[in-house]
Amino acid sequence: MELFYDLHMHSCLSPCGDMDMTPNNIAGMAMIKGLNIIALTDHNSARNTPALLKCAEQYGLIALPGMELTTEEEVHVVCLFAELEDALAFDSYVYERLIKIRNKKEIFGEQIIMNEMDEPIGEEEYLLINATSISFDSVYDIVKEFHGIMIPAHLDKTTTSLLSNLGMIPPNSRFTCAEVKNLEKLHGLMKANPYLEKCRIISDSDAHYLPDISEPVHSLAFPNDHPTKREILETLVRPLE
Repeated sequence: MELFYDLHMHSCLSPCGDMDMTPNNIAGMAMIKGLNIIALTDHNSARNTPALLKCAEQYGLIALPGMELTTEEEVHVVCLFAELEDALAFDSYVYERLIKIRNKKEIFGEQIIMNEMDEPIGEEEYLLINATSISFDSVYDIVKEFHGIMIPAHLDKTTTSLLSNLGMIPPNSRFTCAEVKNLEKLHGLMKANPYLEKCRIISDSDAHYLPDISEPVHSLAFPNDHPTKREILETLVRPLE
């Protein structure tokens, strides 16, 4: 069974996310577009995922709690979890290691926490797009401790990606799934980085605005039409033969 996904998008909690990117609007747009599996991955925070998961269930979607982590090298990494409790525990771990600079919302945008009714229930005071003190080399083990998976984000991007910021894939890397925004660049990326040949490559919207959420183009194959969230994670990181 082929299920369509978009595993990288931002809500109004991310300072760069549009205020229309509320939990209900995200889930509703994903349903309208014909997606089956989604994930909310705000910058360095998972605090809008409880609301998103409730909204997604009402729309018949499978939703993974997640986060787009910024390492100390300012490399973006999509981190996904099967259980909300694990994602929120990881959220607390990351927040303790976030460089604390107060958000200037007139410059960067608001950072709104919402409930499943799209009602504001809080606002994050520290800028979430800052780096953390977590190194890229440590992400694999840390996320695994919280029963999640790591996916280096938008490898083809000229900023904030593993290749743009480190200039290479570290030889001690263990990730088996990576994200490429423009798949037309994949051949060149693989030629320059043979490590990627063993990885599952996914492509997501990185949506900050509702219209940018993916159309039903990219899919994952499962034995049935309603895999568990753990099965989804296992499929994503299963090495290619």
